[in-house]
Order: sequence, then structure tokens, then C-alpha cells
Amino acid sequence: MAEFSIANLPEIFVSDTAISKPVSAAVERGQLRKLASRLYTRNLTEDPVRLVRRNWYYLVSAYYPDALIADRTALESQPSQDGSVFLISDKKRDTELPGLTFRPRKGPPPLETDKPFVGGARLSSVPRAYLENMRPSRARGGRVTRTLTHAELETRLDALIRQQGENAANRLRDEAHAIAPALGLEKEFEGLNTLIGALLGTRDAKMQSRAGKTRAAGRPFDSDRLRLFETLFAALRETLPVDRPAPDRNAEANSTLAFFEAYFSNFIEGTEFSVREAENIVFRGVIPDERPADAHDVLGTFRIVSDLGEMRRTPKTFDAFVALLRRRHAIIMEARPDKNPGGFKTKPNQAGATVFVAPDLVVGTLDKGFDFLQALAEPFQKAIFMMMLISEVHPFTDGNGRIGRIMMNAELVAAGQERIIVPTAFCSDYLGPLKALSQNAETTPLIRMLNVAQRYTHGIDWQTLEHARLMLERTNAFAQGEEAKLRVDWRAWNTK
Repeated sequence: MAEFSIANLPEIFVSDTAISKPVSAAVERGQLRKLASRLYTRNLTEDPVRLVRRNWYYLVSAYYPDALIADRTALESQPSQDGSVFLISDKKRDTELPGLTFRPRKGPPPLETDKPFVGGARLSSVPRAYLENMRPSRARGGRVTRTLTHAELETRLDALIRQQGENAANRLRDEAHAIAPALGLEKEFEGLNTLIGALLGTRDAKMQSRAGKTRAAGRPFDSDRLRLFETLFAALRETLPVDRPAPDRNAEANSTLAFFEAYFSNFIEGTEFSVREAENIVFRGVIPDERPADAHDVLGTFRIVSDLGEMRRTPKTFDAFVALLRRRHAIIMEARPDKNPGGFKTKPNQAGATVFVAPDLVVGTLDKGFDFLQALAEPFQKAIFMMMLISEVHPFTDGNGRIGRIMMNAELVAAGQERIIVPTAFCSDYLGPLKALSQNAETTPLIRMLNVAQRYTHGIDWQTLEHARLMLERTNAFAQGEEAKLRVDWRAWNTK
């Protein structure tokens, strides 16, 4: 036997006859600590529950050498809330440790598809785990059930379809069908087959979860985005916006404001022209030979935002919302037939680490978001929610940012409130809060930023192109890069 060395022991370990004597001696010397039956640690200070929970997968095979991690643990890949870890083993007795209980049962041994897990135990394959969890179970003694509920299975399968597509669900079903006879789970397979079929719309079955009911009804939604909508809705309800009525501008001032709105909105998306180039495109019809599509993006945006009648149109029903969204997108992207103008995306899209709503969930997620939108009372609240809804769903292949800002400002224009323009120098201040909301559900930065942007827009005198351009220059609006900062102090706006 190798020489006993405490330094070579893992942080937490199960003693056996080969080392029991030196382990006991080390405990007496205060070099090791006993946590439970045969369970010891070199860590003399940390809470035993945290230690055991952190190392649970290493302990499974130490107590149950033939263990197969099964039932709900095989799908959740962690102990349940009450510390239960469900196993298949020839050993019948539970093992209770600080914060953890191994709960074995008899069952078919591992198949070739059940792979080794961290720590040496085996882990039920995903198809096997779904079959095992199709068996109903009861909670005993206040503990969690051995298997997931039907509603929990629906939610997991909905997430699988949402994240990986229908092919993943069909593959799961095929693999479960192949192993069901070896496990004696043919009846459970029929239940799983029906459940997957109902979620895919090929079978009828009674759904129990909200996600399952919605998908089976033909309008599935992104449940993660729904939680984000709830968070933003609650934050906006607590926001008391400043009343900023739009001034009574003449035709030239309205045209100037619309021009810079279109100019900056496209600049954010990488469609970069100088102000003079953009003026020639919008007001003189000069389309650069080398960049016709980019020019039409600016022109299409301007056509919408300069039409006050169009900008006063806001949807009262979901169908009207979708129709308005599609029509405005078609106008903006008219020169880009490869982007399917007016048509929702058919392939997933993402920006950096942010993956947007899957194509088959677009309509359902927009529908859920529209319900929240209708429940907001203030124009500023509705404007922010509208923009974020489109930004998060990203329903189109391209043009989502521009159409989101158009729909945002339409909510404001229809209510007689000032628009929100995001100058180039404010770009990082705009995109950063959008990312913080999307990834961390932080609502305050976006609400605060858009309030500042509206105040800035309200402070610019849009009476002529030259007058507005000069004010924009003096407030650093055209500056680029992360170091660019918009000057929102009122003294800088004196053009005399």
C-alpha cells in the first residue's frame, strides 16, 4: 500500500479499511474532520453542507460503486432542492450526508448509451431519463418526487424544441423508442411519444404547463423573454416619466427632425454617411452608385419618420401590430430583397453572446409582449417597452434596431410627446443598457438613458438643417467611438 499522505487526499473523501486507521489518527490530531459515516475532509473550516454539495458527484460512486444516476437527477444534473440524488443501485439503503441524501432504487443496469459521469458513476442518457421520468411518483415525508411532474417535462421539452429545433425532439423520440424495450418502459415511451407529438402539433393531448399549452395551441413563446418582459413592465410601472410635449413645429422643422432621426438610427446600425451625403440622398434623390442599398435604408427610414400621419398610427390589436410592423419593415428594407422585407426571420439570429428568439417563437413571443404593452398607460413607458420588445425578439433577419426605434417614436408622436433620437456619440450609452437588460435584467440604465436622450432631443432647435446641425456639432453628437461623450449640458446649446 502506498504511504498515507493527507496532502494527497482529495478535499472530501470516503474512508475505507485500507486507510481507516491513519484517517482516525489524523482526525485526533486535528488534521482531518469527520462529516458523516466514513466521510472526511481536509477542509477544517467550511460549512459541511457546502462541501458535500460541491463534491456530490465524487461521492456517488464512493457509496454506491454500481450507481447509475437516474430519474429527475439525470435530467437536472444536480441534487434536488431538498438534497435528494436519485440512483439505480443494488444497494437499497439511503445514505444521508450533510445537505445531501442518496436515494437508490432497483432498476435495469446501465446500457451502452448511459455514459460515465464525473466521479466515476454512470449517468442515464437523456432518452432514458425522459422515459424514467414518464413514470409518476409521489412525494413522501416532505421530500421531492423521484420523477419530474408532467408539467415540468412539458416545460423541458418545450425548451429543447425552442433552443435546438424540432429535429432534436424527433431524435430524442427515436432514441427513446430504440431503448424502451430493454428497459421495460414501452408504456412510458407511448406517453413520451404522445407528449412530443402534441408539442410538435402532430397529436392531441391535454397540456398542463403554460409553455406546453401555448406550443400545442400553435403559438409557442420564449419563456425566458416573458420573464424579462415582466421585469421591465414592473420597472416601467414604477417610473414617473417627465411630460415633454413636442413643440408645434412647422413643416421644415419636422422634416429636419425626421432627417436626423433617420440619419442617426442608420448610423447606429453601421450605415454610415456624412451629413452632406445623407442630405443629397434624402432631399435631392442622389443615390451613390457604389452604395445604393445603404442609401435606400436611410431613405426608407426617412419616408416613415417624416410622415406625421404614419407616425401617429399605433396598433390597438395584436394583428394590427404585426401588420404595421411588417409593412414598415418592408419600406425600410425595400432595396434588400435578400433580407426578406416585411417577412419574419426563418433562421436564428444573434448579436455577440445574445441569442434572440427562435424563428418559430417569434409570433407567440410578440403576442405575449403586446399584452404587456397594452397594459402600460404612459407614452414614455409604452415607447420603451415597444422598442425593447422588438429588440429582444429580433423578428426580422435585418433592420430590427431601426424598426424598433421607429415603433418607439410612433408611440410618442401619437401621444404628442417628444421623440427620442440617439446620436452617434450616445451609441455606446444606448447599446450598453440594452445588453444589460437582455443579459442581466437590469432595467434602470435603459430607462434612465432614454429619458436623457428624449430630454436632449427636446432641447435641440430643429428649425433648419444648418441650425440643427450646428447645435448637434456643438453638443458632440457626431463623435464616434467608446470615448465619445454627448454633451447634454444646456450651456453648450447656445448657437450664438
